[in-house]
Amino acid sequence: MVFDPNKYPLLANAKYPDALKKIPIDSLNQLSDELRDFLLHSVSRSSGHFASGLGVVELTIALHYVYNTPYDYLIWDVGHQAYPHKILTGRLDKISSIRKKEGIHPFPWREESEYDVLSVGHSSTSISAAVGLAIASRKLNTNKKTVCVIGDGAITAGMAFEAMNHAGDIKPDMLVILNDNEMSISENVGALNNHLAKLLSGDLYSRLRESGKKVLDTLPDLSDSPVPLPPLKHIIKKTEEHVKGMVVPSALFEELGFHYTGPIDGHNVELLVSTLRSLKEKKGPQLLHIMTKKGKGYAPAENDPIRFHAVPQFNPYEGLLPKTKPKTKTYSEIFGDWLCEVAEKDKSIMAITPAMREGSGLVRFSEQFKDRYFDVAIAEQHSVTFAAGLAIAGLKPVVAIYSTFLQRAYDQVIHDVAIQNLPVLFAIDRGGIVGSDGQTHQGAFDLSFLRCIPNIVIMTPSDENECRLLLQTGLYHNGPAAVRYPRGNGLGVELAPLAPLEIGKANKIRSGKKIAILNFGTLKSQAMVVADKLDATLVDMRFVKPLDESCIIDLLNDHLLLVTLEENAIAGGAGSAVSEFLHSQNFHTSILHIGLTDDFVPPGEQDEIRQMLGLDAKGIELKIVAAFNAL
Repeated sequence: MVFDPNKYPLLANAKYPDALKKIPIDSLNQLSDELRDFLLHSVSRSSGHFASGLGVVELTIALHYVYNTPYDYLIWDVGHQAYPHKILTGRLDKISSIRKKEGIHPFPWREESEYDVLSVGHSSTSISAAVGLAIASRKLNTNKKTVCVIGDGAITAGMAFEAMNHAGDIKPDMLVILNDNEMSISENVGALNNHLAKLLSGDLYSRLRESGKKVLDTLPDLSDSPVPLPPLKHIIKKTEEHVKGMVVPSALFEELGFHYTGPIDGHNVELLVSTLRSLKEKKGPQLLHIMTKKGKGYAPAENDPIRFHAVPQFNPYEGLLPKTKPKTKTYSEIFGDWLCEVAEKDKSIMAITPAMREGSGLVRFSEQFKDRYFDVAIAEQHSVTFAAGLAIAGLKPVVAIYSTFLQRAYDQVIHDVAIQNLPVLFAIDRGGIVGSDGQTHQGAFDLSFLRCIPNIVIMTPSDENECRLLLQTGLYHNGPAAVRYPRGNGLGVELAPLAPLEIGKANKIRSGKKIAILNFGTLKSQAMVVADKLDATLVDMRFVKPLDESCIIDLLNDHLLLVTLEENAIAGGAGSAVSEFLHSQNFHTSILHIGLTDDFVPPGEQDEIRQMLGLDAKGIELKIVAAFNAL
């Protein structure tokens, strides 16, 4: 999209915060309209996160209007909502490149801009970082202000409360803005959210509070009365605090040591500016509670913020997202269909997700088996230990979780599941290269960080039929099991009747000469092309742990080069498991590991990144030929 300054005259003069501050305050509503319209037309052309950004347009303007960014610290939690921030901090002309290879990053990214204080991607980290920055400002006497914006359900995660508990103890000068839009990616869930929604959905509290203030302002001060009575204002103020504690969540935050302000309208830009100016100089931890609408200003996104959370290219005038029916189902859909199929027959199956119902393919299950579906909100650690409790009681918990989010529950996987050898199945979605969300979301490490844990069975299906069969295998294994599968569509293979596979047994697909390719996962289709061309043996290993050791030994007899192939970090991954086994048995052979190198994988389309990393058929062939010729 070519930026038209005639269409957006105020936005054209607000490309940096210093210029933004020169706009009269009574023109900020017009600037909000321009920014929201530009965001609509730019993201609809580029694709990307959408509804969250629409909801924080006024807040973003107000923050940069009041605070001295980048000198002052401004932190965005998760970063889905940071597109307006990027537009107002020198990246307006680059916004069309967002989430693309070598384009600007989809989340705040320190390497990209001095205005991006914290590189983010996972939720609920903002308050912890803000506490550190605020304490540093105090110690270094820099007088830098510290503000963080937390919303889209991130306040439900334990880390946010850990940070607030600490802040309430050491009392740094900082402001936490709770952007309450009643949404994460899916709907918010949990007792705290339910309490907020119930009590703040109307204007009862606001009217009570404002009326109470007016009454207090007219009351005389009776502290000089000859009768030793407590001041009437003090009594009423204490009564108000008790009533307020029953009506709004201020009691919770104030018990944690925060001074609570709100709730206020998060779409009233002038009110936001005046409130932020008032809070800017206050000492100690402050919490400002604002109410916003996810998708604000664009009716289709307001009405369906889940589907419009992240969007492909679409026509903003039609208000409809493109309905492309792929020839094959996604692996998430394959998982969801499998889970519904087995749950029909087995009443002990329970499904758990940390706020990723749609992404993990659990919509149908959540509707069909409501009493066996648990969205625990953005609480990955809790999801795993909750599953452990279900398993101890004899149920069959299935934790549907993205690879990158499972990292956050690593301690629980070890202590609460693996040490106790509990039958919990981890359905690990988005294993391998995820694509445009970049470094924070790639599923690059799960094979490596799971493989070193005793008791766990780790499986890597090569297509959607194998995915179903291995999920079935893991479900009825009497111990921890993990099945990791990628983002994207299956190959369209025929689905066999469900039956567990023999644990630790590989599947030889093709016999060849001199070179043997040991495939782990869905790069098998590329490996087939290469094996046919080089007349190489191809084995679908299926299991990373336990390995089919006898298969590997057999391959040593008549092959000069073993090649391991995986879409995981080479360091500590499936290939490393093969090398460790060979070394432990004192076998000496040439081995080539192909996978993700020791770098964080940047944004870009999946196939584009695979080609860049040499994980397409051509790249795999070149690596193998070079290694074989070097023997």
